[in-house]
Amino acid sequence: MPVELRVPEVGESITEVQIGAWLKNEGDAVERDEALVEIESDKATLELPAPVSGTLSQVLKKKGESAKVGDLIATIGEGKADGKPAAAKPAAGAPAKAAQPAPAAARVMPAARRALAEQGLAAEDVTPTGPGGRLLKEDVLEHMTRKPAPGASAGPAKPAIPAPLWTPPPDTGERIEEAVPMSPMRLRIAQRLKEAQNTAALLTTFNEIDMTQVIAVREELREAFQERFGVKLGFMSFFVKAAIDALMKFPQVNAEIRDKDIVYRNFYDVGIAVGGGKGLVVPVLRGAERLSFADIELQIADFGARARDNKLHLDELKGGTFTVSNGGVYGSLLSTPIINPPQSGILGLHAIQKRPVVVDDQIVIRSMMYVALTYDHRIVDGRESVAFLKHVKDLVERPTRMLLGI
Repeated sequence: MPVELRVPEVGESITEVQIGAWLKNEGDAVERDEALVEIESDKATLELPAPVSGTLSQVLKKKGESAKVGDLIATIGEGKADGKPAAAKPAAGAPAKAAQPAPAAARVMPAARRALAEQGLAAEDVTPTGPGGRLLKEDVLEHMTRKPAPGASAGPAKPAIPAPLWTPPPDTGERIEEAVPMSPMRLRIAQRLKEAQNTAALLTTFNEIDMTQVIAVREELREAFQERFGVKLGFMSFFVKAAIDALMKFPQVNAEIRDKDIVYRNFYDVGIAVGGGKGLVVPVLRGAERLSFADIELQIADFGARARDNKLHLDELKGGTFTVSNGGVYGSLLSTPIINPPQSGILGLHAIQKRPVVVDDQIVIRSMMYVALTYDHRIVDGRESVAFLKHVKDLVERPTRMLLGI
């Protein structure tokens, strides 16, 4: 008897999901607990495993279709199967044809196309010698010197008319558009970002940080840290530690507006923006004030690995009192990050570049990073926001203070 595969409960308040990629085709053999299909909610992408071993008999919901919790999306026939799809049979009375490879077509460069037209030749008449099988103007001219056109008297070849410097590419007549439904996660991201812009009074303040001392500390402790904890010592742990210290000093940035109240917190759950398989996600370091540098780096590395494989749990993406986002890993030099409501602040990190700066009245080269703090001006004043970012700068530029806890 076929076993039904239904959409499970995937999180609090989630009633509808979108079917992602099917990892098995109809007729394929499946093993119990083997991943069958991806289920996309507005918070995460999950893999739905096979409840039994057998054969994927029927897929009822295709990729991109919506389904409610409890909906039937596939059936599995219990029992063994070889997992090989049946070979397609030719239609009755139709002669069997052997598959023929498609002929390779040379890419004709614009100047060569002009020369072909002038000489009355087809591209197939000339042997291409350009990179990637391209047919060049020189190939056409060489062909003409080796093989004169039929009926032409022997004699010196006529000089070719010089081609224009630029010839517009041919109009293929294809201007294709494709409408693809937004995934639940992308829809949710769009809604929350627009909500932040519509609700909060967003303002961003900037500063720059001399990363020379942090880089020196990382170089000095890199091997010992890796050997002791099994993870690299990155920059994020320094900024998380500095941000927590600044949040303690300026509690408005760690607070939120709830109706007509300001809710202050004595705990620090820091969201870390990481790139996932389906887009940017923000898993949360719970109780980050109690974590060591190694704890922070281990958790961030784990978040990043599982985000790429869509393995994060829904509860890891909930909550958060403050966020740190590192656009520098993608090459961003400067940006204005948007807060994740109902949070009141987000710290944006950027690429490290060597720049000339003045130190003790001398122009020197330093590894510098621009940093940005976007905050909700309804609850955080400009003075506090600037002082917050200045405090982060002071701590990161003198990292031994954080290492010693002073």
